[in-house]
Amino acid sequence: MPETVRLGIVGLGWFGGVLTKSARATGVADVVSCFARSDDSRQTFADTHGCRPAPTLDALLMDPEIEGVLVVTPHSTHAQLVEEVASAGKHVFVEKPLALTVADARRTIDATDRAGVTLQVGHNRRRQPANRRIKEMIEAGELGTVMQLEGVHTAPGALSPDIAAWRIDPDESPAGGMTALGIHEVDTFAYLAGPVARVAAFSTRLAGLTNLDESTTVMIEFASGALAYLGTSYFAPPVVTVAAYGTKANAWNEQDGARLFVQRQGEPARTEEPVDTVDTTVDELAEFARCIREGARPETGGPEGLEMAAVLEAIVESVASGRAVALSDLR
Repeated sequence: MPETVRLGIVGLGWFGGVLTKSARATGVADVVSCFARSDDSRQTFADTHGCRPAPTLDALLMDPEIEGVLVVTPHSTHAQLVEEVASAGKHVFVEKPLALTVADARRTIDATDRAGVTLQVGHNRRRQPANRRIKEMIEAGELGTVMQLEGVHTAPGALSPDIAAWRIDPDESPAGGMTALGIHEVDTFAYLAGPVARVAAFSTRLAGLTNLDESTTVMIEFASGALAYLGTSYFAPPVVTVAAYGTKANAWNEQDGARLFVQRQGEPARTEEPVDTVDTTVDELAEFARCIREGARPETGGPEGLEMAAVLEAIVESVASGRAVALSDLR
């Protein structure tokens, strides 16, 4: 077995290119084959990234050189693709979210469990050193009892003239920016505060720029009793923040992991603390390669992906009904 983990990729849009570059940047993985339904897309991607185009999905899955497959396709296709990849005996990395519903998330988990292969979900932002530091502070008791979390994730991706049509299709991207952006913060919330108990959400179109909701607000109650609120928009200029508020101190991850601030009880204002940055997609794909080689469990595997699918399903239900939704009704 070669030292470098050989990967295939399905879904050749812009983020497929990002993950291909990130896999190679790990130094332990390489993307050797690619597939999309369009002949032109396959050939262009292969020429750009120096891999071979597979004429069919079956051809990619039957390739004996390929050990794992990156799935970077529209969200509603994930469950079927994961089942096919797992049935071929290949390990699977699925870009977030794992699925839009609990039922589809369970399909992926069942398929990979039956096949005995790794299932990893691309929830990468919890890996930011700023979020790791906040987690350390919580576990060490430096924040005291965490009472509240706050997140904002906005970016104007929906306004890009080159955006793939499925990304602004409400069936593929329900609740505005949640699947593209806000799900990052919810996964980080769960990393910091544990399982979600209830969700209430509002999502609306104001300007009618596309068919996608332009503003989405989510309120979350955790099993611990802590509360959170999240704002997300796929239209506003970029802002990415996560904050945790406790009885002893508050901590803020700002500028998408670039800056960390802390304010302790008795201090009149927050102060900045040094924090490293890492390429989180490189980090997660290095873990994927390690899981394939060593049989380790990924940090964000099936259970974590299922939790986020339940949150998404609850958000959609809450927006439609105007009521809070308990995740115990969906899990």
